[in-house]
Amino acid sequence: MYPEDRVLVGVINTKRDLKFARDAHWYRIPQGRMPRGVSDEYLAFFLSGRVFKAQSGSIPYFARRQGVELARRKDLIPAQANHARAEDVYYKVNLGEMRQKSPPITNPTKRPVVFIHTTWDRFIKAEKIADLYSTADYFVDRIYHALQNRHTPVRRFWEAEREQTGLAPQVRILCQRGEVVASTEPEPGDIYLDRNRDEGEILRAIRAAIAANDGPVMTNLPMD
Repeated sequence: MYPEDRVLVGVINTKRDLKFARDAHWYRIPQGRMPRGVSDEYLAFFLSGRVFKAQSGSIPYFARRQGVELARRKDLIPAQANHARAEDVYYKVNLGEMRQKSPPITNPTKRPVVFIHTTWDRFIKAEKIADLYSTADYFVDRIYHALQNRHTPVRRFWEAEREQTGLAPQVRILCQRGEVVASTEPEPGDIYLDRNRDEGEILRAIRAAIAANDGPVMTNLPMD
């Protein structure tokens, strides 16, 4: 375990998927959700839903990634071979032994969680979800969720991914006439995510740039 090891936080919202991760040692991620692949050294799991009772809304478990393969949903979950997404392709992330995060990471502000990229040093010290973010990642995440709430397809890039992507923390929106980029580091042609600037003003600038590029390319990202 090294401080710079990457940790991917994924969401588990059914007891079935928790059983897969804990007992069968694998976790599934829709391929469309991770266009850059899965190369993080560790995976951690945010449990969401009433079925998890006291553990709901927390990250109580993590495991080391052992390998990744591609599989269709119907092959991963044969009992649901007629599911609407049966033919969709998923990453089957093979895991080592599931371990407990003590204390578990909590989410007192009810922050939306989809996927979070962080580093081992942040993860192991974290007590709450906000501790997993760098200052730049936190701002990017706020912009990301604000755009998602307006039904804008958007991709975000994390500080922990910089070595892999070469990109500063940022959001990207693919439009009909190009790509709108809003970055935490000023670059020519990008919208600068200046944390000293009003967030509403930045969102208006992003939406204006999207409109100037004839609107976003609408995509249907798989959820389950």
